[in-house]
Amino acid sequence: MAAEKVYLTLEVAGREVRISSPDKEFFSKRGETKLDLIEYYLAVAEPFLAATQGRPILVQRYPDGASGKSFFQKRLPKGAPEWLETTTVSTPNGTDSNALVVADMAHVVWAVNMGTIPIHPWPYLAANPEVTDELRIDLDPSPGIEFDQIREAALLVQGFFHELGMEPYVKTSGSRGLHIYVRLRPEWDSYQVRFGAVALARELERRHPELLTAAWWKEERGQRVFIDFNQNCPHKTVFGAWAVRARVGAQVSTPITWDEVADVTPEDLTIATVPPLVADRGNPWAAMNDNPQDLGPLLALHEADMAAGLLDAPWPPVYPKQPNEPPRVAPSRARKPTGS
Repeated sequence: MAAEKVYLTLEVAGREVRISSPDKEFFSKRGETKLDLIEYYLAVAEPFLAATQGRPILVQRYPDGASGKSFFQKRLPKGAPEWLETTTVSTPNGTDSNALVVADMAHVVWAVNMGTIPIHPWPYLAANPEVTDELRIDLDPSPGIEFDQIREAALLVQGFFHELGMEPYVKTSGSRGLHIYVRLRPEWDSYQVRFGAVALARELERRHPELLTAAWWKEERGQRVFIDFNQNCPHKTVFGAWAVRARVGAQVSTPITWDEVADVTPEDLTIATVPPLVADRGNPWAAMNDNPQDLGPLLALHEADMAAGLLDAPWPPVYPKQPNEPPRVAPSRARKPTGS
């Protein structure tokens, strides 16, 4: 005889949210459950909402926990509560889908009950989708790169932003990298924000070619840290601040202070350790929304690169061919000139 399914009802943000199988194991390293994941998100609700509230999110469901298979839920399932806030979003290939909006923590708890572990926010608010208010830099380790090199790269990026009069914030990726964010004034679209990110990557490569690269093609990167500018492409979601990775250790993509970059151990930042850390030292991103930044200095660098004859950087293959984009083919596979 099959075991009777267990349900739990939680009151969150004035809503009653029904939780099925709260004791189901989601993370095998320490045996943490679906309810443990929900309690984690509720424990960091204030900083999480400061970073994500009002944004559409891409729901990635793991019905059998972090060790199982996953799928992206591009449209809310039938029978979803009527109170859920949604918005229509576009995907890179031009199709529309119905995305969940993080209106409050009840929406997050509902999503986790559906098996959602990671949370991937859009770089804009659902109320103002034409404006991108986040610049996101992913420091992506190439093969052979150690985390100490990621640390060094992050501090170089911070220094460059400061040189431009811009204030960046940093978080762990929940895995092997670091993510750097800048909250922007609501004046630019995603194309302009990406132009700024490309300009930043190219200038930092010019200054530190032994450590940093803006090369989109992996074969050109060598053992350098890739400054991933394409995380700013239109409709591109990025792993969210305070979001939990689908890893057996339940690692968290954790905002940290710049002073903590020197000795942070990302593997140790988990759903078990992050809530007491937040309770002890607060939210390192607390001031981010108070002083939105000017993208102008990076756009000026972009214009200078274009005036010098540079093309746009390559786009990911899921996007249509863009104006001023170079051939979208790896250099080793490019057709050689006749007679060469």
